Amino acid sequence: MMRMKLGLPADRPPVILCLGAHSDDIEIGCGASILRLRAENPACEIYWVVFTGAGLRAAEATASAQAFAGGQLKNLVLKQFRDGFLPYRGAEVKDTFETELKSIQPDVIFTHQHHDLHQDHRIVSELALNTFRDHLILEYEIPKYDGDLGQPSFYVPFSNGEQKKKVELLLEMFSSQRSKRWFEESTFLALMRLRGMECNSTSGYAEAFYSRKVVI
Repeated sequence: MMRMKLGLPADRPPVILCLGAHSDDIEIGCGASILRLRAENPACEIYWVVFTGAGLRAAEATASAQAFAGGQLKNLVLKQFRDGFLPYRGAEVKDTFETELKSIQPDVIFTHQHHDLHQDHRIVSELALNTFRDHLILEYEIPKYDGDLGQPSFYVPFSNGEQKKKVELLLEMFSSQRSKRWFEESTFLALMRLRGMECNSTSGYAEAFYSRKVVI
């Protein structure tokens, strides 16, 4: 196993692009990694994009992005495509990438993993790779009923309680999801604990990602 530092630029603020199909996807998939990157790169700029969200879900997405990204939140893009129907609005979703996102030029992109069984997740992942062809893309995982967790190979461990902060914010920010039996502390900590074991994290916790192309 090779351990290395994420090669973010030292001569300018690093740019991070976070993509999520739904209001809580980014936070579930890479929330603790965002908290760690913020702490280690105080001048970083974070772009936060959510493709489905209206009403309460939009309000939750806005508040959560501000809580997770803090003062480093450069821009929040909140679209209102219909939940569950992103592939059937593919041309419009593609336009969002081409007209609103392509000019960002991020140093690292967080998005859904390409084998995700949720159709909304998959199209966001596919268009991220299609649009950003020369960038580091880290594909996060979302635990769900479908049972599509795989074998990731890129890990971000934590040592300063980022996993606890992530879960606290998730439960605080997304009141609309609390009725779901899986949306609870034990689910989120369990997955991070498993990934922490796999990468021998000193704290015991980590988030894991899939990356189809990494150049060292």
